[in-house]
Amino acid sequence: MIPCKTLPAALLIAVLPFSASAFFHSGTADVETGRVLYIEHCAVCHGANLEGQPDWRSSDENGLYPAPPHDGTGHTWHHDDAMLTDYITRGGQAVLDDMGVAFTSGMPGFGAVLEEGEIEAILDYIKSTWPEPVRRAQADRSRAVSGD
Repeated sequence: MIPCKTLPAALLIAVLPFSASAFFHSGTADVETGRVLYIEHCAVCHGANLEGQPDWRSSDENGLYPAPPHDGTGHTWHHDDAMLTDYITRGGQAVLDDMGVAFTSGMPGFGAVLEEGEIEAILDYIKSTWPEPVRRAQADRSRAVSGD
């Protein structure tokens, strides 16, 4: 029998039930990097503990909703990875407008500030705080949308 450590990585990837990027992407280094980036770029609106702003489900007099929580009580996990990445990259209003959703978003775009890997690390951190059933539901949604 050939020891596992001597099998080529490509062979291992071929037999894994997950996509290769899912296997190699989510590590503790990404989560820690994501936590640091989250604190630097996201916590001012979404809270240091991912708790969001008070009354996040109610709009203000201008129709703008406060920043939602990113913990398991919010709605972040209801969206697939591609949508979340796009929302962070281009900003909420651009994404909602493209979707035809009549909703005013105050979420700015971070595509000029954060690289794709940094956005992925932030999402890894956020997901790492969710209870297992929430993580599983969001991962299922992402797989369904991406076709993996």
